[in-house]
Amino acid sequence: MSSDRVVLVTGGNRGIGRAIAERFVAAGYKVAVTARSGEGPAGTLTVRADVTDAAAVDAAFTEVEQQLGPVEIVVANAGVTKDTLLLRMTEDDFDSVVATNLGGAFRVVKRAAKGLLRAKWGRVILISSVVGLYGSAGQINYASSKSALVGFARSLTRELGSRGITANVVAPGFIESDMTAVLPEDTQTEYKRNIPAGRFGGVDEVAGVVSWLASDDAAYISGAVIPVDGGLGMGH
Repeated sequence: MSSDRVVLVTGGNRGIGRAIAERFVAAGYKVAVTARSGEGPAGTLTVRADVTDAAAVDAAFTEVEQQLGPVEIVVANAGVTKDTLLLRMTEDDFDSVVATNLGGAFRVVKRAAKGLLRAKWGRVILISSVVGLYGSAGQINYASSKSALVGFARSLTRELGSRGITANVVAPGFIESDMTAVLPEDTQTEYKRNIPAGRFGGVDEVAGVVSWLASDDAAYISGAVIPVDGGLGMGH
């Protein structure tokens, strides 16, 4: 499946976001990525933006619109962690994570919404996490911000669902990345014991689900939470 639609992936310079951008490029989409530093993959337009800054988000969208055209598919992927137990978590540890992971999705989707309404077509895909609904000790800030994306997507679906616009959440589990690579061997083994699939996922497995949600095959799916977690979060 190929398309010349315009895609914007936030945080598309590394990890899952980069893999998503690469998948869209391979399928023939016009792809832009936001990054605070570094560059997106070959074939993408990289624009500088900190998603906690509405003016920066606006400027990034304007640049993409001028160079590629109106954004039709938004993948809100930019995220941060500041892990610590509740009793040690500072106001900033909480506020800064929520401002990026939830506030960033709000700013990006709000800026995109007028264009989606004008086109009477759109895909909003929010990248959450298995811990959003499963929970994770030391991640009250992160898990709160990621579970909030479910309410966001479902409210957006009720607002814009009749206009040819869908909003869905993808919830990756443990994915092979820089973060999992540095875990001690016994920790990795313990994590894998809890995952029915018995392994970590690959970034390409997340990217494949995101590209499918953007396709015409997924036109009647909205407000869904799609786990890509090897069965870890079942029932949550």
